[in-house]
Amino acid sequence: MAQYELLLPKMGESVAEATIIKWVKQLGERIELDDIVLEIATDKVDSEVPSPIAGKLIKQLFKEDDIVQVGAVIAIIETDGGGDQVAAEIIETPVVVEERNTDVLLTDIPGISQLESEDNTSERFYSPLVKNIAAQEGIQFSELDGIAGTGSEGRLTKDDLLNYIQNKKGGAALSSVTNDVKPAEQASSVVQQAATPQIVKAPGKQASTSVGGVDEIIEMDRMRKLIADHMIMSKQTSPHVTSFVEADVTNMVMWREKVKRNFEKRENEKITFTPIFVEAVSKAIKDFPMINVSVNGTQIIKKRDINIGMAAALPSGNLIVPVIKNADQLNLVGLTKSVNDLASRARNSKLKPDETQNGTFTLTNVGSFGNIMGTPIINQPQVAILAVGAIKKKPAVLETEFGDVIAIRHMMYLSLSYDHRVVDGALGGSFVRRVADYLENWDVNREI
Repeated sequence: MAQYELLLPKMGESVAEATIIKWVKQLGERIELDDIVLEIATDKVDSEVPSPIAGKLIKQLFKEDDIVQVGAVIAIIETDGGGDQVAAEIIETPVVVEERNTDVLLTDIPGISQLESEDNTSERFYSPLVKNIAAQEGIQFSELDGIAGTGSEGRLTKDDLLNYIQNKKGGAALSSVTNDVKPAEQASSVVQQAATPQIVKAPGKQASTSVGGVDEIIEMDRMRKLIADHMIMSKQTSPHVTSFVEADVTNMVMWREKVKRNFEKRENEKITFTPIFVEAVSKAIKDFPMINVSVNGTQIIKKRDINIGMAAALPSGNLIVPVIKNADQLNLVGLTKSVNDLASRARNSKLKPDETQNGTFTLTNVGSFGNIMGTPIINQPQVAILAVGAIKKKPAVLETEFGDVIAIRHMMYLSLSYDHRVVDGALGGSFVRRVADYLENWDVNREI
């Protein structure tokens, strides 16, 4: 029997380690190709590690809660073939494994290259085995995207696809597909697995305990614990001050209303207010670069790059902050595409670990929940965070050449929380006022 060394896969350029949170397969248990062996986690992103081979798990080299370096051998799988011990290799270019953001080793599976042509791509993750089955059956990504998955958080498993093919073709194609994917002696087991009903667990569901039949104790999930620790650390680290301004954004609202339909038709993207806010923040940071800093003891580290994090609420109720890197170098079209892409993948837990790191300033849209203002907590090690409130129609006094008049205007509040160790009221207040100025002075005739 040969032995295969399963390595901790790459999870992004700047991710060097991960924590083992659960062994899905136990010692002595049979593992099929593409089966999930264990679950791992970085600071904010949970991941699953599937097996690129079939065999039996004979060694677990780390325990749950152990921190493991990328590239370390985490398990030994005894394969059915002969030969000496086989060491897995880490592919230099990381490959996204599934919707919960990890990278895996890909074997050279025939048919995948035909499926992944330039005009046939998908943002949804499909494992090598699923891709191979789809390639053998001539199923394009557009069709795969419409198949409901029973895997973790909607992941499409091989059983889902085999059941879909069986239902689509009345069972005629099932045996031929499994014979192409696995040796003939394993085909019957795959058919049996495909016929087994799947038990779907609701993602993000916390265990709860009834207390006295009235109250309920809900254990925090891992992400909520991390958020709680991070927020406490931020308040203990930085003396928070919050400054507010009210902005008349009527021109901005009218401009978006004018261009949004043509923009969506041309770019196949919806333009929201968020990329406009990101652009205004990026411009204001260039005007006041000392807001784009971090603190190391008594040292102030002035950041060259302007990387804007945007807080996104997850379906589980937790929060994650994907980062638009070098936001000042993108035009409004580029910002719109980046915002929509990151927001969509955040909601579907498809972000890569690198995409939540190295932010230099954070924007949070409390207005999306109908709130007019907020006092956000700084996202360490940054020194400022801007909250944008809901846009409301309000009567406002306007100065005209004929005197003051009252008109209905689109108004909103901006609130900036900042670290008073390095940002005083003059800088913090001037910065948030400058952001408001960029929004108020929006060109209603701007081309996009």
